[in-house]
Amino acid sequence: MSELWRPSAGRIQDANLTRFMRCVNARRGTRLDSYEALYAWSLEQPQDFWREVARFADLRAAWGSGAALEHPTAMPGARFFPGAQLNFAENLLKFDDGEPALVFRNEAGARRVISYRELREEVARIADGLAAAGVEAGDRVAGFLPNLPEATIAMLATASLGAIWSSCSPDFGVHGVLDRFGQIAPKVLFTADGYFYAGKTLDSLGPMAAVLERLAGVARVVVIPYVETAPALARLGAAAQRALPWQDFGRPGRRLTFMPQPFNHPLYILYSSGTTGVPKCIVHGAGGTLLQHVKEHLLHVDLKRSDRIFYYTTCGWMMWNWLMSALATGATLVLYDGSPFHPDAAALWHLAGEERVTIFGTSAKYLSALQKRDYVPARETDLAALHTLLSTGSPLLPEGFDYVYRAVKADLQLSSISGGTDIVSCFALGCPIRPVYRGEIQCRGLGMAVDIFDEAGKPLRGERGELVCTAPFPSMPVGFWNDPDGAKYRAAYFERFPGVWHHGDYAAITEHDGLVIYGRSDAVLNPGGVRIGTAEIYSAVEALPQVAEALAVGQDWQDDVRVVLFVRLQPGVQLDEALRRQIRETIRAQTTARHVPARIVAVPDIPRTLSGKLTELAVRNVIHGLPVKNHDALANPGALEHFRNLPELQS
Repeated sequence: MSELWRPSAGRIQDANLTRFMRCVNARRGTRLDSYEALYAWSLEQPQDFWREVARFADLRAAWGSGAALEHPTAMPGARFFPGAQLNFAENLLKFDDGEPALVFRNEAGARRVISYRELREEVARIADGLAAAGVEAGDRVAGFLPNLPEATIAMLATASLGAIWSSCSPDFGVHGVLDRFGQIAPKVLFTADGYFYAGKTLDSLGPMAAVLERLAGVARVVVIPYVETAPALARLGAAAQRALPWQDFGRPGRRLTFMPQPFNHPLYILYSSGTTGVPKCIVHGAGGTLLQHVKEHLLHVDLKRSDRIFYYTTCGWMMWNWLMSALATGATLVLYDGSPFHPDAAALWHLAGEERVTIFGTSAKYLSALQKRDYVPARETDLAALHTLLSTGSPLLPEGFDYVYRAVKADLQLSSISGGTDIVSCFALGCPIRPVYRGEIQCRGLGMAVDIFDEAGKPLRGERGELVCTAPFPSMPVGFWNDPDGAKYRAAYFERFPGVWHHGDYAAITEHDGLVIYGRSDAVLNPGGVRIGTAEIYSAVEALPQVAEALAVGQDWQDDVRVVLFVRLQPGVQLDEALRRQIRETIRAQTTARHVPARIVAVPDIPRTLSGKLTELAVRNVIHGLPVKNHDALANPGALEHFRNLPELQS
């Protein structure tokens, strides 16, 4: 792959990563002078490495005198800092000044700025309200919220008490919310009265009334006025008697206190996509989440106090949790609520220019959509402040790299990152002192023993296989909720390769020691016994101007598997034989003959999860006549009907 960007000598010299290596060398007597050397040391000396990360990040904790890593070869079973006590919120709120902590914007034109001092005051008030409602360490507090400052405040107040935060975005349906919150029994629930999306004002209190009919254990409902100045709490129905407006919850002027907890004390409950059944409730610990996030923010993103970091996310995606931890660096978080394309494709880029965003985070699908529209942000917006662009959610295709450097900015670190809800962080991500190569994630994360295994569990280099992690890392889940013996947890990650974390991505380590993700391994195609990553097909076909997006699955056919490609075409385009031939020729030229689909079918819509990811497994089940177990996990479940009983797949 060709080199697209290389950091300047000045940028390398000023990088947090460079400063970290100097600190480690001075304290440990090492001679670390490159990312390769630092990465190797982080795996060889994990106890020293994670201690140095905590020190460099100025984490507030009572570390204790014991080992930094207990049972270091056990997966699962290893424990980081078993004698430590800390509070997550205390570490995110260690700054107490007039610098902006949060800048909030929405598609309706609202703008709010909250300083670090104001943030601390509001967290103290809401924590007081939670304590008065009976919330104690270990209790669950839930949010059904847009990406508002109040969501940040409620989460931090929850964490200050040692309680557990869990959130869904307001586009989750009633059943989707109940599938999640119904499992964890929250004591307090925060909701807004509504939200804005694509020029529409949408109600949240009606759905929340239906949810609360089934959540009798919620002692208090806190309603945030957002789309209305004074929403009528009576719209919550019988639950109105448990409801209170945001402004009346907690007493102003209370002293902010933090309840220290063990390092592995539960902080968050996140959820699997739920497309194969009721979502798994993944419990993440406070210390592991904090330590992993400050490592990623400081050393991989190169986040500094002067930065303004934006990530387009909802409260139902783990990138929201990841973004929140950036408060620990003292940077400014730029929050946005609304459609990224309202009123047009320029919406987020105008925000980036006006707010002087330095780090812009988004999804690969968003960049692909801009590319299809031939939208060039650099023509319309002053992006002089922007120095880093982050992309995740699905593999960023090589053409996406080309688009960013052509249309956004030439002097820019493009960091494609990959991890997931399971680890609330990344296995592979950016490196501010390394070049960017077309189509490649820059590096494996520090302290993350990421490898690629073949089917027999043997390491591969330069070949595609299963992405694994062979040593413990701090942000492994504490466990699953309602999984007392850990059986579901072990089955999810450790059954395929005993003692090794199996992540479920199909990937390869490159000659530059970077990483390429070829898609989810459970969606890998297997025609003639040859494994093919779906991302390779998408890279070829989505470069065609006629194709808006594509989805490939394997269809069981005549004792083998054949590749079926579904395409959503641009408006006015018809799938005729000429276009089918062009698609096949393009795929064959850019990949191999085995990648060429046996059938190509046009569909008006493609199903995606609530976090925006295409769901190949649901489509595969439908074309084989198998049930899709949880329609509520999909943002557009009606799209599945386009795949039932297709005549093109009967012969």
